[in-house]
Amino acid sequence: MGCAPSIHVSQSGVIYCRDSDESNSPRQTTSVSQGPAAPLHGLFVQTDAADAVPPSRAAGPPGAARVHRARAELGSGSSTGSAAPAATTCRGRRRHCCSSAEAETQTSYSSVKVSSAEVRIGPMRLTQDPIQVLLIFAKEDSQSDGFWWACDRAGYRCNISRTPESALECFLDKHHEIIVIDHRQTRNFDAEAVCRSIRATNPSEHTVILAVVSQTSGDHEEASVLPLLHAGFNRRFMENSSVTACYNELIQIEHGEVRSQFKLRACNSVFTALDHCHEAIEITSDDHVIQIHKIHRDSGDNSQTESHSFRYKNRRKESIDVKSISSRGSDAPSLQNRRYPSMARIHSMTIEAPITKVINIINAAQENSPVTVAEALDRVLEILRTTELYSPQLGTKDEDPHTSDLVGGLMTDGLRRLSGNEYVFTKNVHQSHSHLAMPVTINDVPPYIAQLLDNEESWDFNIFELEAVTHKRPLVYLGLKVFSRFGVCEFLNCSETTLRAWLQVIEANYHSSNAYHNSTHAADVLHATAFFLGKERVKGSLDQLDEVAALIAATVHDVDHPGRTNSFLCNAGSELAVLYNDTAVLESHHTALAFQLTVKDSKCNIFKNIDRNHYRTLRQAIIDMVLATEMTKHFEHVNKFVNSINKPIAAEIEGSDCECNPVGKNFPENQMLIKRMMIKCADVANPCRPLDLCIEWAGRISEEYFAQTDEEKRQGLPVVMPVFDRNTCSIPKSQISFIDYFITDMFDAWDAFAHLPALMQHLADNYKHWKTLDDLKCKSLRLPSDN
Repeated sequence: MGCAPSIHVSQSGVIYCRDSDESNSPRQTTSVSQGPAAPLHGLFVQTDAADAVPPSRAAGPPGAARVHRARAELGSGSSTGSAAPAATTCRGRRRHCCSSAEAETQTSYSSVKVSSAEVRIGPMRLTQDPIQVLLIFAKEDSQSDGFWWACDRAGYRCNISRTPESALECFLDKHHEIIVIDHRQTRNFDAEAVCRSIRATNPSEHTVILAVVSQTSGDHEEASVLPLLHAGFNRRFMENSSVTACYNELIQIEHGEVRSQFKLRACNSVFTALDHCHEAIEITSDDHVIQIHKIHRDSGDNSQTESHSFRYKNRRKESIDVKSISSRGSDAPSLQNRRYPSMARIHSMTIEAPITKVINIINAAQENSPVTVAEALDRVLEILRTTELYSPQLGTKDEDPHTSDLVGGLMTDGLRRLSGNEYVFTKNVHQSHSHLAMPVTINDVPPYIAQLLDNEESWDFNIFELEAVTHKRPLVYLGLKVFSRFGVCEFLNCSETTLRAWLQVIEANYHSSNAYHNSTHAADVLHATAFFLGKERVKGSLDQLDEVAALIAATVHDVDHPGRTNSFLCNAGSELAVLYNDTAVLESHHTALAFQLTVKDSKCNIFKNIDRNHYRTLRQAIIDMVLATEMTKHFEHVNKFVNSINKPIAAEIEGSDCECNPVGKNFPENQMLIKRMMIKCADVANPCRPLDLCIEWAGRISEEYFAQTDEEKRQGLPVVMPVFDRNTCSIPKSQISFIDYFITDMFDAWDAFAHLPALMQHLADNYKHWKTLDDLKCKSLRLPSDN
């Protein structure tokens, strides 16, 4: 107090003043002469960026700077210019009072003058600007100081941010090559969440992110780095405030990952420039062997671009490495002077879909292929140009009417023959839960229900017994037990009272009049999801947020289901079909209504105490999983799971040299595929339940389809699934078709990942049951003698 403060001027024009008792901290400081004494204690003053510290610095000790001009007056008097309101912070007390993200970020200019480095890639000579480093530390300490001084020694440009928001804003503005995040304590911010938010941006593709972790005591085993890798970190740095240790770490990163990323970006730039060139080009090696041959052809109004990459081992050219061959003929028009229409440049677009790349490669391969191969590739191209790449094509309808009707009813929008009738879906939404009985805590559950719930972790748990003893309210009781086991209330920071109220509201909006799509089905899917989450490989691939999202998605995935398919609603011109444009009608309605019911009343809002970023991430995960239960993209989800999850695992087990991405938390796309597959399997797990449960579910879904067929006939609507006529339908045949077409491949893939031998045995036994009935020409659920 009373000593002269120091001032820091950031690159963005922020002057940072601090008391002299912190003058030993490694922040760029400067002395500013001023008239009357001014209250400089803990003040930020915004100045014009042009008046910030100049790039060239006067000689002096590290961290010393000189400010030649300041357009803002530091004092109690008013500024004569256009001065922005000053954002203040009480740094002496370690307390932030500033509101702008810019005031949360400080910038350093190294006292070491470093020129741009020259990097060579073959014949190319590239200039690399000085490295930019972003330090994300909530509070200043010796570790952040160590990295600050290390950046100063290495000649890096350094920013330091105190909050996740300012860090993200600064990164998007500067595109730092290296980011250092304080991972030692979580009470200020979640380091892994910060890392994921940065990784979600496009510039982070070429950024190395370093986690600073606490030292491990001698009696504790060193923690695994996998959680850090899954969150998006590249490296781990054990806490060490030594400037030399920090300097060595940064230098290694620069000469390793940063240099490699720089070379990769340079190569991408070369190929982008090549794509944009309007001339024919040959690129040869040093011994004149052609590496790339790029030709643009133009005939009349039909401009065409072809791009080939071949290596001709015996063809030699007396040419320079990169040459133009556009003007070899004197009568050829110059391509440089030609203005191409937009369609002529379609193959040079920088935004190119993967399927377009595949088609281009096949087109190139056809050029020098035998006729039979070229004709086969033509058929391949015809298939690739269709829109339904993942949907198998059925034979004629007469071959298997059960399969054809089932697929037509579940995987189409049903818009085949529209009538003038409109089916108006009457929404019976229960907004209030005051009419429900007083909810009980998990500890106050009646003994006979509690005893039944003791077995809920078993796959053979009988959901119908729970339905009976709870008077068709199994979702509340099972939800309380399962959510408690997974610590959902602790994660959401909500009370058990709020969770109970939420479960009651959700269950009240399931239709008990539906034979199948009621709260018992929701409870069954919740049970299956919880069972899958307990499997070792599933648990190791997902974060707790993913687990909570999966449990919530399972709970709400069919809320307010009308007992009719999407095809029926589209054919009937229902309000929901019109609202959602005949696309994923019910699934969109389930998610929208679930969130409306949740946030409408604070008493049941389980999301009210989590921060905005967590809520948005959780919401997107829930929406994605519920939409995945829509059957039109069933085969797309299954095939993506097989190609991205199963095959890399199989290659790893077999010791293959296939360079496939491993399954892990650092691959959000893989996590998303796992969550989609999990809820899809939980949603249709009935054929994998014990035989008695499987038979009960088969009877319920058949009755619901029978009721839909009856209503379609009454209203004169197209009959989506004619085979589900209660007078003629063979339930065993329908189950066999459903298992063959949808279940077997999906559960084979899921079993290969999650290891579910008991489920696969149930599936085989149940399939045998239905085949036996079908062979005996029995159309019911059981043989008459069994009944």
